[in-house]
Amino acid sequence: MKKKIVIALGGNALLQRGEVLSAENQQRSIKVFARMVAALGSDYQLVIVHGNGPQVGLLALQNAAYTDSPAWPLDILVAESQGMIGSAIAQELTQYAGSVPVSTLMTRVEVDANDPAFSLPGKYIGPVYQPEQQAALEARYGWTMKADGKYIRRVVPSPLPLKIVDHQAIAALMAAGHVVICCGGGGIPVIAEGAGYQGTEAVIDKDLTAAVLAQSIHADHLLILTDADAVYENWGTPQARPLRHVTLQELAPFAAPDGAMGPKAAAVIQFVQQTGNTAFIGALKDAPQILAGEKGTCITG
Repeated sequence: MKKKIVIALGGNALLQRGEVLSAENQQRSIKVFARMVAALGSDYQLVIVHGNGPQVGLLALQNAAYTDSPAWPLDILVAESQGMIGSAIAQELTQYAGSVPVSTLMTRVEVDANDPAFSLPGKYIGPVYQPEQQAALEARYGWTMKADGKYIRRVVPSPLPLKIVDHQAIAALMAAGHVVICCGGGGIPVIAEGAGYQGTEAVIDKDLTAAVLAQSIHADHLLILTDADAVYENWGTPQARPLRHVTLQELAPFAAPDGAMGPKAAAVIQFVQQTGNTAFIGALKDAPQILAGEKGTCITG
């Protein structure tokens, strides 16, 4: 029986910082991802979660540009990004997956209506801007902006994922042998309401959702692919060095809520603590070498 692996693909790995947010640029990255991931299919049952930070921010900008109707809420834009990115990954991956079926599943993820994140926006979405543009952007759109390296970027509420609402559908597709693309953009954020659910204005962190998903399906590994090739000690300084093998205790200082490496570190810590299995963080182009222990960062208990 194949081992089960959840692969979390960052939205910034699909559309690089400062790059034109075009379908062509995204598809170029998806081609690289599809080739890399298909090579893992002989050894692993694949479940793929993708981010949507640049993409959902672009959808929000396009949404706001048409002023003759009210702007659509973030949960609907997250659903749009699930279909947009998920279908592109599925089409590309099908070319390399042989006879293995590939399915994209629209996925809801439950959050708590009282999560403090709703009053403290911290999730980056959309393109980066120059710091001198902050006042004008906040005045024009009513956004909350936050520093992202040498740039600024829009931030929105990012409540913690509690439960994968559509986990039974994921399990059914896996049992049928599908490569499953699900929980895109961290999942469509919903709040339990009576016998059903109601969408809410938020974007859930996809790495934290991937950890919840990986636990729920009893995955053997969680692999987070991003635009950094590893977790770095002293990042941004001349003393920066990649960390190849770390324990939970060694990784803990990196799990700060900074919107960058913090959620990734928190996600793998959660997964390894709860399952005792191994997690990995590294660059999209290095996926096979990361799992072989040759690149990226390997996290164990």
